[in-house]
Amino acid sequence: MAYWLVKSEPDVYSYEQLEKDKQTDWTGVRNYAARNHLKAMKKGDEVLFYHSNIGLAIVAVAKVAKEAYQDPTTTEEAWVAVDLKPHKKLKSPVALDTIKKDKRLSEMALVRLGRLSVQPVTEKEWKVIMELAGEK
Repeated sequence: MAYWLVKSEPDVYSYEQLEKDKQTDWTGVRNYAARNHLKAMKKGDEVLFYHSNIGLAIVAVAKVAKEAYQDPTTTEEAWVAVDLKPHKKLKSPVALDTIKKDKRLSEMALVRLGRLSVQPVTEKEWKVIMELAGEK
């Protein structure tokens, strides 16, 4: 299993909305690196759900429900979407400031490539985030 992080502005699409919807198509990604990460996602992979712009924190874990397919929001074949479903809210959100201050996360894509909307997360980074969130 691989680990990922996706970003969403909570006033546009929050984790709470994902919980209400029970599943959503993750569309509209128009960055080649992010698109390649979507293509690499496998059903069952776990995904950190990061609230950007407002909140600036990892708030929950989602799971990949459907692997990459043609993004229905465009006719351009270059772009793909995946389906995500909610898994669990974190006991404590992990703020970006906390992530940036933790030396163990200095190489995390969220720190190094701040604008990338879909990113890989290493197993080591995943474990640190779960620890910071108060998860076992």
